[in-house]
Amino acid sequence: MRSVELWKLVEQRTVSGSDTTAIDERIWSQFGEQWTIMFTDLAGFSRQVAKFGIIHFLQVIFEQKRLLLPLVEQHDGTLVKVEADSLLIGFENTALAVRCAVAMQHACRSFNTGRDPEEQLVLCVGLGHGRVLKIGDEDVFGHEVNLASKLGEDAAKPTEILATAACRAAAGDVAGVVWEEIQADFAGGQVCWRAAY
Repeated sequence: MRSVELWKLVEQRTVSGSDTTAIDERIWSQFGEQWTIMFTDLAGFSRQVAKFGIIHFLQVIFEQKRLLLPLVEQHDGTLVKVEADSLLIGFENTALAVRCAVAMQHACRSFNTGRDPEEQLVLCVGLGHGRVLKIGDEDVFGHEVNLASKLGEDAAKPTEILATAACRAAAGDVAGVVWEEIQADFAGGQVCWRAAY
């Protein structure tokens, strides 16, 4: 497993007198990649679990994966992991990541038509882009991963797609998307971008 290799190198950094700069260069050389990261979260999910129970929780997770993962595949994304109601997804192409986010929001809107509120999938999406440590298809680490997570989980309102400045720059113009610069209350109040779709 690639993660074993990474943690062996990290362990070497803990040895007194080790050349951490050289070790870091090896880590970035072996695991560093440019990626666009998507982090999704379902609005109101924790309240629904408390009210409707764990089986309802499992049903919503199942329906989310069944609805959204084919869209991830169609847009050349890689599902890295599922954490409760959140998806962490990586893309090599930033414009495709944005198109995927839009397609996911449209799919959720269609899915929700005629359903009771507790049965709906109301998605929040955060996007980041930059150099990350990619550990096979098991995990990713990096500043833009953290920012995408904060945007998707904490800053985005229901049905919103928010992107970091780096992601917005890498995406360029995406057909059908108009970008609006906003101040987000995360990571020191950094500027981010809202996608109107």
